[in-house]
Order: sequence, then structure tokens, then C-alpha cells
Amino acid sequence: MHEPKASHPYWPDALQKPSDTTSGLKPWSWALERLEKSHNYWIATSRPDGRPHLMIVWGIWWQDAFWFSTGPRTRKAKNLAGNGHCAVATDKSDEAVILEGAVQEVTDRTVWKELAGVYNQKYGGDIGPLLESSGGSVFCVTPQTIFGLDEHAENFTEAVTRWTFTKP
Repeated sequence: MHEPKASHPYWPDALQKPSDTTSGLKPWSWALERLEKSHNYWIATSRPDGRPHLMIVWGIWWQDAFWFSTGPRTRKAKNLAGNGHCAVATDKSDEAVILEGAVQEVTDRTVWKELAGVYNQKYGGDIGPLLESSGGSVFCVTPQTIFGLDEHAENFTEAVTRWTFTKP
């Protein structure tokens, strides 16, 4: 994957500099580290009537996307079946990385086995049998936009970064 384009997000009440400057932006490596190392992730989906649903999941950043599993009868799985977009955020809000993307359910069991190996390295245990026995669902969230907010940055408003992804 080529590195996404970094810019300041549209934030008219906070940013004083023109939005075309790259001054103070976080490097993509900063976001990647947090996407890879977060233990818990917040996932926001939309119910059929448009109300939001927010939940915690375990997941991995793998192959330039966010991957997670859940039961097929869970609210988030049902929501994603009706609306294939979601937002995912890392667990540390003072160094937040927030991903907005398109979701695809993954049914290829070969991919599940590869994913389980990466997942097991991160969390321990063996998720493979659980996925198979529960009839679990595996989802891949392909990023469209990612935001990074570093509360510890010298100039917080200049450090807020938006990364946009272009299709190859």
C-alpha cells in the first residue's frame, strides 16, 4: 500500500492556518503504530432506523485494513449487513486514531485461517476453532479516511491529521 495523503481536517473553529499547509501533521507511522497496538477498538455502526450503535471489539490491523470478528446475530453484524460503512477508533483517546471505512464480510475460510494466526499472535489463544464452531462472521474494514488526534502534541490543533486513501 502506498502511504495515504496527510492533511489538516476541515476544522474551521480551531485551525488558524490555511488547510493546505502540512505544518505539524503527524506521520503515517504514528497512526499505524496505534492501529497495530491498540488492544480494544470502538466500532460505531448504524441501526436500520439510523440510530448509532457503539461497541467494543478486539481486532487487528492487517493487510492495510482493520479486521474483526463477531457473531452473525450481534447488533453490529446486523447493522453492517444493512449499511456497509462504519467507524473504528483505537482505545486510547488521548492519542486517538479514528478510521472511517467500507466494510466487507469475509467468507473465505483460507483468509480466516491466515487472520487467526495474526490474531492469535496479538491476543494469545486460538480463535480458529471459535470462529468455526460459532459460525462467526469476519469483517474487513477498508479505510477511506483516518483521523489522528494527539493530545500530547506541542500544538494540538496543528497536529490533528487526516489521512485520505486513494484507490490504486
